[in-house]
Amino acid sequence: MYRILIVDDEKIERNGIKMLLKMAGIELEIFEACNGKEALSFLQENQVDILLTDMKMPYVDGMELLKKVCPENPQMKSIIFSGYSEFEYAKTAMKMGVKDYILKPVDPEEFKKTIEKILKELDQQTISVTKETETDSFMKEHILYSLVNGMEADTVRSKTQEYFNESEINSYTRMMLIETNDSLFSNVNDEINEILSSNIKGCYKYLNLNEQQSVLLLEDAMQTDYQKVGEKIVEEITSLFGKRCYIAVSHRMDCALKEIGTTFNKLEDLMEIKFYYSKSKVFLEEEREEGNVFARIGEDVLMKQMKQDIKMKDISSLREHFAAMCDKYRQNTSFSQVYIKFIFSNLLKDFYENLSYETEQNLNEEIEQLYCSSDFEQVLAIVNRNIDRLEKQFGCNPQMNHREIETVKKYIYENYDKEISVDYLADMVYMAPSYLSHVFKKETGQNLSKFIKAYRMEKAKEMLKETHNKIVNISYAVGYPNVSYFCQSFREYFGVSPQKFRDQG
Repeated sequence: MYRILIVDDEKIERNGIKMLLKMAGIELEIFEACNGKEALSFLQENQVDILLTDMKMPYVDGMELLKKVCPENPQMKSIIFSGYSEFEYAKTAMKMGVKDYILKPVDPEEFKKTIEKILKELDQQTISVTKETETDSFMKEHILYSLVNGMEADTVRSKTQEYFNESEINSYTRMMLIETNDSLFSNVNDEINEILSSNIKGCYKYLNLNEQQSVLLLEDAMQTDYQKVGEKIVEEITSLFGKRCYIAVSHRMDCALKEIGTTFNKLEDLMEIKFYYSKSKVFLEEEREEGNVFARIGEDVLMKQMKQDIKMKDISSLREHFAAMCDKYRQNTSFSQVYIKFIFSNLLKDFYENLSYETEQNLNEEIEQLYCSSDFEQVLAIVNRNIDRLEKQFGCNPQMNHREIETVKKYIYENYDKEISVDYLADMVYMAPSYLSHVFKKETGQNLSKFIKAYRMEKAKEMLKETHNKIVNISYAVGYPNVSYFCQSFREYFGVSPQKFRDQG
């Protein structure tokens, strides 16, 4: 409801105005002042939408009142009512931005038309301000979304111009990545925001990246225990939606504008260690920087990881995991020589299953050499020699590298209109979800969830350009049963709504 302040030194005049408003059926929140001085005092503490003032009053007259309040309240609509002899006086007020005048004695019909006209202007003004606010809010989100996805700051600045606020961006000093293996974020943003607002102290910005990832940008005011906050958020999301959820928290950013993209990439890398910690749900970048993550995991997990590396023909990861295994045994001398040789001989068997030109006799000779080794370094030399053989064979057959990734990509190309989860894709190629994400990003340079979204967005763009299908139909055709979420995702990705994109050709 709009608010009106009636200023007149005659109570009977003020009552008359209130009566006319009632007769016209116009509902307003009404305030009164008996002179300009009282009105000034009221307006210093309160805001109104309409100021209706007489011109001649004691202490502070109407003209002086308008001179003082109009410049400070540009959105307020001012109306004066005065006698005929004051008409020239009233014209001066009109030049100051007063919207209309009413002659005394007030004609009820004229009064009604004047107020209705003012109310219509206020409605249009409200709509305009709302649209402006929505556009401003969207563009600021689009800027952050672009930076998170690695777009250069100068490029973003040139594309967004007046919406680009460097100091506002740099107010964010830490990032938090929330990730699930199943689709979650397509239509639960209100519920997620409620969980976040109840657990996070200080200001933050929530950005939904895709159906399986969202990111928080936190301001420095949030000085808290990120581990506990993350665990609480995970607990509430899991309880409310029944989805497995993980959180990765970044180090402190000194200049968000320059660091948002790289920090997000580090968070995605950090999220991959959930493969090693089945019971952990929150991972802090500071903890990872303090020591090698592999030093804190069991050799059974590393062995499983190396089997995956061999399967994926990922020699660099195989060497990294093997080096981590060796470090564990060097740091813990309680393992017997026989046990270590047994473990590494089993690893050799895995190698030989993938060495097509080696025979079982060669394997037995290698294992015999391994068991006859007099020190740890000799054992390592034998294993590393066979890793070199694997690298040579895999290098000779590059077309065999990461067939699973091609299988996943082919499935996405053919089924982008359906719900696709990382869990489902991982099961399809017999891999752990986190490992599939790791290998996919290593192979394609792009996160799996982002890859799915990017392909869907490009197909949507193609349909908007080449067909006359309704936007709701295109939404379903690219795997978005929630049309509002599709439009939001499209705007985040391309910077314009689907309809505007089509209208612009």
